[in-house]
Amino acid sequence: MARAVQEANRASDVIGRIRALLQKTPPQMERLDLNAVIREVLTLAGNELQRGGVTVRTGLAGDLPAVLGDPVQLRQVLLNLILNGVEAMSTITNWPRELLITSARHPEGVLIQVHDSGVGVDPEQADHIFEPFFTTQSQGIGMGLSVSRSMVEAHGGRLWFTPGSSHGTIFQFTVPKED
Repeated sequence: MARAVQEANRASDVIGRIRALLQKTPPQMERLDLNAVIREVLTLAGNELQRGGVTVRTGLAGDLPAVLGDPVQLRQVLLNLILNGVEAMSTITNWPRELLITSARHPEGVLIQVHDSGVGVDPEQADHIFEPFFTTQSQGIGMGLSVSRSMVEAHGGRLWFTPGSSHGTIFQFTVPKED
């Protein structure tokens, strides 16, 4: 019951922050350890990862600088990228469903990468993937990546993707370090 209340409160916070973003309200910044945020989100996504048969590996740098960020928004960005990865791997039967999440120092601050072993982004759709209401998912409404990019940009960072070396897609974002 306590977990249900916690999840309902988290969902309420996410909706409130998305509304604030759409109204151009600045993020509610606080000092954050992005590795801790990643661990929290992996706990939140645990059931979906298990249901999707996804193995998660992490490579979290131990020397990351603190960032100033809105914890609700950055959790939502990570959760969206993880769940998109689970969806991208849902039809995979010929190779393992793996998600690799890494953090590293970056000249701009901190770099987070979410690499799935799915089928990858169709090159014909690549230019549209961050557009509102564009989706390749059977259950999607096409707002996740658009809102995620807006949230990252509101933090002074950027969000982009590259194809994986053999399979999948690597979504990456930066968040500036705390001054």
